[in-house]
Amino acid sequence: MTDDDVLIIGAGLAGLVTAATLTARGRHVTILEQEPRASLGGQAFWSFGGLFLVDSPEQRRLGVKDSADLAFSDWLGSAQFAPGADRGHGPDRWGYAWAERFVDFAARDMRTWLHALGVRWFPLVQWAERGGHPAGGHGNTVPRFHVTWGTGPGILEPFVRAAVDAHRAGLLDIRFRHRVTGLVTTDGTVTGVRAEVLAPDDAGRGEPSGRSVVREVALGARAVVVATGGIGANHELVRASWPATAGRLPATMLSGVPDSSDGEMLARAAAAGAALVHTDRMWHYPEGVEMHTPVWRRHGIRILPGPSSLWLDADGNRLPHPLYPGFDALGALRHVTSRGDDHSWFVLNRTIMEKEFALSGSDQNPDLTGKDVRLLLERVRKGAVGPVARFADESPEFVWAPTVTELAAGMNALTGEQRIDAAALARLVALRDAQVTSGLGKDPQVVATARAREYVVDKVIRVAPPRPLTTPEDGPLLAVRLRVLTRKTLGGLHTDTSARVLRPDGDVLAGLYAVGEAAGFGGGGVHGERALEGTFLGGCLFSGRTAGEAIG
Repeated sequence: MTDDDVLIIGAGLAGLVTAATLTARGRHVTILEQEPRASLGGQAFWSFGGLFLVDSPEQRRLGVKDSADLAFSDWLGSAQFAPGADRGHGPDRWGYAWAERFVDFAARDMRTWLHALGVRWFPLVQWAERGGHPAGGHGNTVPRFHVTWGTGPGILEPFVRAAVDAHRAGLLDIRFRHRVTGLVTTDGTVTGVRAEVLAPDDAGRGEPSGRSVVREVALGARAVVVATGGIGANHELVRASWPATAGRLPATMLSGVPDSSDGEMLARAAAAGAALVHTDRMWHYPEGVEMHTPVWRRHGIRILPGPSSLWLDADGNRLPHPLYPGFDALGALRHVTSRGDDHSWFVLNRTIMEKEFALSGSDQNPDLTGKDVRLLLERVRKGAVGPVARFADESPEFVWAPTVTELAAGMNALTGEQRIDAAALARLVALRDAQVTSGLGKDPQVVATARAREYVVDKVIRVAPPRPLTTPEDGPLLAVRLRVLTRKTLGGLHTDTSARVLRPDGDVLAGLYAVGEAAGFGGGGVHGERALEGTFLGGCLFSGRTAGEAIG
């Protein structure tokens, strides 16, 4: 067994940040990554690059009034931590402690730190997870979703650069195609890992790679860091972990993460004595559509909707207040699963689609990812941006029709069931349109949509002017079948505020640390029950930096 200062399992964002922090302190680090070199950066590369920042210069320039106190209040309203967490008691003790520190980080150090590393942001701050609940409930009171200029790759770039520099300085070794199969413990302390060296594979970024074993190795270290992400691609484990109180997940789902996000390392850490907590807390999306050119198995893309579309269940009924597009993703998902459905619907028209539909992911936003200002200007012009237009033209999930009756027929033809009643759908559309035509209205969604346009960014690029869905010049009508898209794990390895992994009895499992999604983004569940968006990449950044500073 060869020894090192620190072994990091996983070369995603959290692992790279941990390595950058450690090597900047002169520590020698080895990263073990089961995927080929092409997948360096992991899931973060595919992300939209959104960061939850508080009271930022970008917010202030737009007239948004935010503060750390307001953000933490929103966080607690969404997290719904178990009683006693604020006093250091109960199952959410460490999650609460991480949440306090993360919100302070988001309000103070994160932007300054990243800006010094060359990271920049799109100046128009977005409003994700509007919530729609009363004060003290889930959702963001103000816009906080800062899209990185360069999206996910833009966040990764300084840490990839740091890795290259550390490698040249002899402080970092990244060993691809090394799949860790177990942790080595000595007298109750984690002292290394056992790993399989996998056969070389020329799979591209995100593509499934082979698992043929060439040989086995054992590596020792003073500290081992688990940075292997979550369980999103392991649909069997996702279904088994989903809380029974939220119904059942469908037999067929889409994956928002590559196949390598299988959760296997979490079980291996538990076998070595680590505590896994809050495994029933997850953050999946109900607005998935199948990718037209898939990279990984069951590849899906999330629609990021504005608030104007009608959201209907599989029988054509409106989802209840406040489950409107863009308000409460997990609430909408649980509504779908509690009914036992495998899909829901957006009903809108072409104009709303062109104004309000965006797609999640670096690959679906070439203007922001490529830092292309000319291409970016298409977002304020009439017509859908390129990636949305391609889905509209090619995806069978997009059903177009000139009339409501024909739309209902198309929806039923797509599913092979007669669950959408044309007369009932026509009545829903007419009732909604009458509310819009009134100029005021009592329908909460219509009121919320009109209010959203008071925020300049929503008015310019995200929310269509309120008009009847049946306005001829805005047509044709559109229904989009939405499927469940797996994505994030909110629970994970239980850690203290130094990222040290804990045993089931609460004692520290010496020598083992966990960061990123593998640790529930900190403490085994920094988000509690729900997330505010923009907090996943931020959680990787914060937990990686915390671990890198804590490891001796």
